[in-house]
Amino acid sequence: MTTETSQASPERKNGPVREERNSPLPDHAPPAAADPAPADRRRWLALAIVMTAAFMDLVDVTIVNIAIPRMRADFHASTSAIQWITAGYALAFAAGLITGGRLGDIYGRKRLFLIGISGFTAASLLCGIAANPDMLVASRILQGGMAAMMVPQVLAIIHVTFPPNERGKVFGMFGAIVGLGAVSGPMLGALLSEGNILGLEWRPIFLINLPVGIAGVLLGRKYITESKAPKALRLDLAGVVIATLGLVMLIFPLTHGRENDWPLWGFLCMGAVPFVFAAFIAYEKYKIRKDGSPLVELSLFKVKSFAGGIAVQLTFGIATGIFFLVWTLYMQMGLGWSALRAGTTGIPFSLAVSAAAGISVQKLVPRFGRKVLQAGALTMAAGLLLYIWESGHYGMEIASWQMAAPLVVMGVGMGLIVAPLTDTVLSEVPREHAGSASGLINTTGQMGNALGLGLTSVVFFGLIDDDMVLGKPYVDAFHGALWWIVAVLVVIFAVMFMLPRKALPPEQREGATQPDAGTVPEPAPASAA
Repeated sequence: MTTETSQASPERKNGPVREERNSPLPDHAPPAAADPAPADRRRWLALAIVMTAAFMDLVDVTIVNIAIPRMRADFHASTSAIQWITAGYALAFAAGLITGGRLGDIYGRKRLFLIGISGFTAASLLCGIAANPDMLVASRILQGGMAAMMVPQVLAIIHVTFPPNERGKVFGMFGAIVGLGAVSGPMLGALLSEGNILGLEWRPIFLINLPVGIAGVLLGRKYITESKAPKALRLDLAGVVIATLGLVMLIFPLTHGRENDWPLWGFLCMGAVPFVFAAFIAYEKYKIRKDGSPLVELSLFKVKSFAGGIAVQLTFGIATGIFFLVWTLYMQMGLGWSALRAGTTGIPFSLAVSAAAGISVQKLVPRFGRKVLQAGALTMAAGLLLYIWESGHYGMEIASWQMAAPLVVMGVGMGLIVAPLTDTVLSEVPREHAGSASGLINTTGQMGNALGLGLTSVVFFGLIDDDMVLGKPYVDAFHGALWWIVAVLVVIFAVMFMLPRKALPPEQREGATQPDAGTVPEPAPASAA
């Protein structure tokens, strides 16, 4: 699969930069002159709209975990149901991410953004009024699918709306929004749950999206500039169906097997998964021969560092998927803490991740390369070991301040990994495949997250004889689950040897060119977002 690498001449209409769709320049054509017309200030409104939507999605991922114990108590839900509340979102998001990007390239990023944010808002309403666990799970799956339509358009819209001399500042702002979403999600969820607004208990965590989403739709129609890719890749819906089927056949038995005493059908489903993915690979090879638009560009896996990076992203997603769910259940259902106390306990972790992420990208990775990521895996494992010791030593009497030390160590380790990982994985990927590779990295992380949430049945609930008996059983199960996560991090450390020792600077990578300051390069396909 290839992405368009040519440059498009900028066209100014009412200020925002628009793509010239009909006359892209050859790869090495002279740079186009910059249009001296003043930029339209409305582009900042467009930026606020798409960033708010991205923030809404980020918060919605993290806000749910903190409210899960209340949802379970309200619905008397099974363990598989509470797993699917989070895993269903991650699975739908992963399955639709690349397709959502391609739909934006074909039919227009503004159009797909508006469809996505409208659907996301409607799904949030359905979550907020859910009458039973099945309705909530179905609404969360719909919400994840709509997020997959909305999120890939955000960076593409930013790219075509702002001239090159402003993009550095804009993407810096976007990074700050990402960090703010990660930090504020659990606290916002705790406040809304504890506040019990209008007696709605946990439901405001979803209903808060309604005014934000409606405003985003109305303002987006007016202020966002439409754009399309000059040569968009075709859809591979069959590939999406086959890959999603394989994931469901793996995750569904994991989440439901324990409650059904591990029936034969579950093992048959999981045993058939390798054959489904073999069929997926065969179909992707056929798709490459047919029209050159596969869902996954298989040639990328010939790049050792990319293949290793995908393995790191998948296993890291598994580790985080397990940890954040069982951590919430441990604090609220094991220790009996309120949602607000659990949310505030996580603040040191979030601050440590943010601080370490900035230092790793700016100071450490340029000097030490992959050793920084490997140090991150070992540091995170050390934090988990400290947490294991504390949870065993203090038991039910552990205090929030005693958790601060292991959480800070874990946060530093995670920050050393998450910030530089994507750029390190992409450093040896040919430029023409950068969009495809970036989309695949993000998709793999979401798949790992969904798989990790499914595995909690084995590594956490599997250690509890009666999951309706709260207290010490949840504390002991948390202690056991952390050992599994430590093992996963050891695997991640080993796989990281496949990454390049040092990532090349962007200008030195294969096929890279230095755009003139006056040019507006054609935006990467939305799937790269």
